[in-house]
Amino acid sequence: MIRVAVVDDQALVRMGLRVLLESEPDTELVGEAADGAAGVELVRSAAPDVVLMDVRMPGTDGLTALRRITDDPALRDVRVVVLTTFELDEYVFEALAAGASGFVLKDGDPADLLRAIRVVAEGGSLLSPSVTRRVIEQFAAAPARRAAPRPGLDELTEREREIVAWVATGRSNDEIADELVVSPATVRTHVSRAMLKLRARDRAQLVVFAIESGLSVER
Repeated sequence: MIRVAVVDDQALVRMGLRVLLESEPDTELVGEAADGAAGVELVRSAAPDVVLMDVRMPGTDGLTALRRITDDPALRDVRVVVLTTFELDEYVFEALAAGASGFVLKDGDPADLLRAIRVVAEGGSLLSPSVTRRVIEQFAAAPARRAAPRPGLDELTEREREIVAWVATGRSNDEIADELVVSPATVRTHVSRAMLKLRARDRAQLVVFAIESGLSVER
């Protein structure tokens, strides 16, 4: 059973998510909160597997709450999926950089939201398929988003750097395998090793590190 907490200031959204989660045999709603501060307290007390977190809330916003959750060692197993209204929400990259495991659109298909919950609960990450690549392209193109190379980058092999660069394009392991003419298992192995060396908590954070380090695919 996947334990889920919902943090959103809109009662109608919370109700819709409650109905959706209660209709599935493998998800359990463990609590709701209407602002970030209450959301953090909820997460600390209920210890959910996944948090569905709105960004734009009065008082303590979702980004602040997200940082409090990901900075707390006691909550390192909690995964946060950001709920956003807009495909290119200005806060999306900041949320990923702060440790979100992905984001989904509030008005998207319920099946996509449920898939996101299941993927993230299993330790993966999911950026809404319809917008992932455009989000990455937008923020990767902004020089202000670039930071110093991530510690551990020099430890990556040439192949690992190449695959991390492909990960940052939003492609799946299967798609990367097709591009490089290798097996998906080989890609998974390299991704796992790169995450370990870069101390990335999940694939979403690996994307952030790649963008901030300026890694790009060479064609």
